[in-house]
Amino acid sequence: MNYVAPRWLPGGQLQTIWPALFSRRVKGPPLPYRRERWTTPDADFVDVDYLQDGAPTEFLRPLLVVFHGLEGSSRSHYGEAFADVARERGWACALPHFRGCSGEINRAPRAYHSGDHEEMGWMLERLRRAHRGPLMAVGVSLGGNALLRWAAEAGAQAGRSVDAVAAVCSPLDLAAGGRAIGQGFNRQVYTRMFMRTLMPKALKKLEQHPGLFDRDTLLKARDLYAFDNVFTAPLHGFRDTEDYWRRASAKPLLRNLHIPALVVNARNDPFVPASSLPAADEVGSSVRLWQPMHGGHVGFVQGRVPGHVRAMPEIVVGWLSQQAAAHAIAPGGAQCAHG
Repeated sequence: MNYVAPRWLPGGQLQTIWPALFSRRVKGPPLPYRRERWTTPDADFVDVDYLQDGAPTEFLRPLLVVFHGLEGSSRSHYGEAFADVARERGWACALPHFRGCSGEINRAPRAYHSGDHEEMGWMLERLRRAHRGPLMAVGVSLGGNALLRWAAEAGAQAGRSVDAVAAVCSPLDLAAGGRAIGQGFNRQVYTRMFMRTLMPKALKKLEQHPGLFDRDTLLKARDLYAFDNVFTAPLHGFRDTEDYWRRASAKPLLRNLHIPALVVNARNDPFVPASSLPAADEVGSSVRLWQPMHGGHVGFVQGRVPGHVRAMPEIVVGWLSQQAAAHAIAPGGAQCAHG
């Protein structure tokens, strides 16, 4: 595995911001999605977008499942890039939305969070029942932490739902990531960006369920720590932000994975400090670590200006395709690639 950033796009901040706004996502025509709405076990709903390419559903081809990050969707730049790589390879592709992220607020007195492994397990089980071929799952940022959290919780049973998983640019130590995004340039740019959508959603949730949390305290929140303290943590069974970040982090559980797992983190990711990344001796034997020096947060631009964002999805899906060929491989040695 190898990635080298283009010389015209230096530094983790530019490698994060530019690709999300300007770089090409797909090679061919716009991606056609078909949406399904699923009723959740608690009578809420989630929306799942499928890549609509006309291929017969009974064909035993691989299915790529892509879980988005915080406030992402199937139309995020990385979601479209992964779906386009799947289309090029002839794979099926499903992009589930976490609750409230598909353009319509969900109904239940809850949203989603970085350790939402039970919800993710339910989604994967449903996809597994409907698909006969190999099933591979990718989680990006928040979605990657939740995916690895699920794989660790499921243990040896994870292989019943998926054949392999990959986590991309995920803050596996949520406290370290939370501190990083709450400081300096990150606070001024990324925190504000997330809060612009999180706050209105939370207020709509309060309209649905009066008394769910204290409105005045929420309105005083200026960062994700404060937001999680009043909204995310208590709505999802955590005592406070510290408890949420500690219990939801996947990093302490990476020795518990029993299925092939690729963990991708650029070492210049402004959201995820390099010092917080797992080392080879902190993961199980089925885990492959890939930690290139460049790439930013879900950037990995390649080519001439404005560049494209398919480099990382192509590498990740290439690795997953090796697992798809065998459906599931016997665990090998944990590896850590720096490049």
